[in-house]
Amino acid sequence: MGSNTLGKAATLDELLNTCIEMFDDKGNPCSSHLPRTFLLMHRWYLPSTELAGKLLSTYRDADGENCNEFRLKICYFMRYWILEFPAEFNLDLGLIRLTEEFQEVANQLGYEDHIHLIDISSIPSYDWMRRVTQRKKISKKGKACLLFDHLEPIELAEHLTFLEHKSFRRISFTDYQSYVIHGCLENNPTLERSIALFNGISKWVQLMVLSKPTPQQRAEVITKFINVAQKLLHLQNFNTLMAVVGGLSHSSISRLKETHSHLSSEVTKDWNEMTELVSSNGNYCNYRKAFADCVGFKIPILGVHLKDLIAVHVIFPDWIDENKVNIVKMQQLSITLSELVSLQTASHHLEPNLDLINLLTQPTSPTTPNKPVVPLEWASGVVPKPDPTVINKHIRKLVDSVFRNYDHDHDGYISQEDFESIAANFPFLDSFCVLDKDQDGLISKEEMMAYFLRAKSQFQCKMGPGFIHNFQEMTYLKPTFCEHCAGFLWGIIKQGYKCKDCGANCHKQCRDLLVLACRKFSRGTSVGSNHRSLPSSPSLPPVQDEVFEFPSVSAEHQDLDGRAITLVTGSSQKISVRLQRVTTSQATQTEPLWHEPGWNDSGSHTFPKMKSKFHGKAGKNKGFAKWENEKPSMQADVELEAEAPQDIQDHNRIETLPERQESEDS
Repeated sequence: MGSNTLGKAATLDELLNTCIEMFDDKGNPCSSHLPRTFLLMHRWYLPSTELAGKLLSTYRDADGENCNEFRLKICYFMRYWILEFPAEFNLDLGLIRLTEEFQEVANQLGYEDHIHLIDISSIPSYDWMRRVTQRKKISKKGKACLLFDHLEPIELAEHLTFLEHKSFRRISFTDYQSYVIHGCLENNPTLERSIALFNGISKWVQLMVLSKPTPQQRAEVITKFINVAQKLLHLQNFNTLMAVVGGLSHSSISRLKETHSHLSSEVTKDWNEMTELVSSNGNYCNYRKAFADCVGFKIPILGVHLKDLIAVHVIFPDWIDENKVNIVKMQQLSITLSELVSLQTASHHLEPNLDLINLLTQPTSPTTPNKPVVPLEWASGVVPKPDPTVINKHIRKLVDSVFRNYDHDHDGYISQEDFESIAANFPFLDSFCVLDKDQDGLISKEEMMAYFLRAKSQFQCKMGPGFIHNFQEMTYLKPTFCEHCAGFLWGIIKQGYKCKDCGANCHKQCRDLLVLACRKFSRGTSVGSNHRSLPSSPSLPPVQDEVFEFPSVSAEHQDLDGRAITLVTGSSQKISVRLQRVTTSQATQTEPLWHEPGWNDSGSHTFPKMKSKFHGKAGKNKGFAKWENEKPSMQADVELEAEAPQDIQDHNRIETLPERQESEDS
């Protein structure tokens, strides 16, 4: 009796009894694929624990002349289930409990040989399927090169294939079922992680190409990625191949006519073959033929097969006549799902550098301990209720940071001279005498702690504008370090977080620990609007503006006529600063540096007000800055002459997508 005798529909009990009867006296199923199809697809209709419960009830209640033979076949069917899908009996605690109960019933009925047939003690652990992410310790022996230019195409393809396979083999039947039925990734982290890896690789390809300033350099990167795509095809990794081709086919790259003119004819031919292979023409007929011809280890284009599952699910109903399983739909779904499940168990012969794999997938610094993320998300324009525990923690870290950076003689006290530098960076502070509680001319750590603790009710409204960072997850194209722990931001994409206002960079777990003033309005007061380094672009991350901090002038070094100071900006430009005349006394400024509602700053500061104006266009290398005190007679003119080599200027120029399109289309 097979699926042909059942017709196009059957009840669950009819399907179950038919599958049990297909086993012979030696425990081998007949040539029909129905038992495996039913065991694979049963979770589409009922939970595994319910199916095991039906088998247990049938085994316990069996009677008649052939009850012993029927009970033996039930155990054969259970053994077949355990051998074909062992992960279910390791991950499903309810199924494990029912299997143990099954053994107890067999023991009570005197069938000791049945107990060995349904033994699950030798099943290996599948605990790795529960964890979406696995992190391993990074060996400090040797160094793995992360530079794209230093990785050979085959090496890069092998490591990407290894990552893809690790992600693909974790996807379970229920993950596919959830996506097909609900049409979304909600409560489906494993499949979401796999899709995120695909999109991340595609985005990384785009960023690597668009980060190059000249068409020739961009063409070299495209050529290398086409070579990587060929290696991926050789490794039969079609999913990552699709991600690479999709990234190179993005409109931001495909419209670069001048860049593509630098590609050789051979590379262009290979590129056309790759795009034709994964083209959607004819319902991906070229891909389906190539995929069917491959044997052994291979990774499918997951999106294509998910599309097939959704199409079958939409066309055919699950049930017929309310209580009968649609066998046609069950068999159609099993064709795709069976192939996906079998490919997950295929072994590969890759020998990746695990240090490089961990570095590529590690979003945080290996020297920074993983700490739980504190739910402290500061929304723009929203004032959350302050948490006393979080506020006190920030106060302690703030005071420690102040004394570490401004207590130059390390005597545990802040002098009035040191306080002037602090007031310049923390304009919300009250005057020196307010913090100096005992009026001994020095501020101790206890006094500063007491000051902030007394004012913690106003801590958020005062410190909010200065310490609320507008962090955004960022992909860095150059080596970048965390400004909290000084650790390196590891990974290919989305290595860390960058403040959109002040440009501070940090790890994900360091966001809530960063004690650094967010100088949101320093752009408007230090650098003219025409001197911004890069406008925002959907494909290129924003680059921090070049903001200069002038050294403070002490009383005993006021006569600096004729002196020159050389500063180096973020773009490696050397700035020669000539101080022509310096003020002889410091005026008191009561107006706060930043006019922001809610600061309520009533203290006085000795930091002079600065206005900066750059004459001419942004491309010029000369600027002029002027200090303005309240008294007109007390002025100091500072002339800036920025001299940068032409090759550095050209190297630092990265054109935006609209500019590049305009130049190449012309």
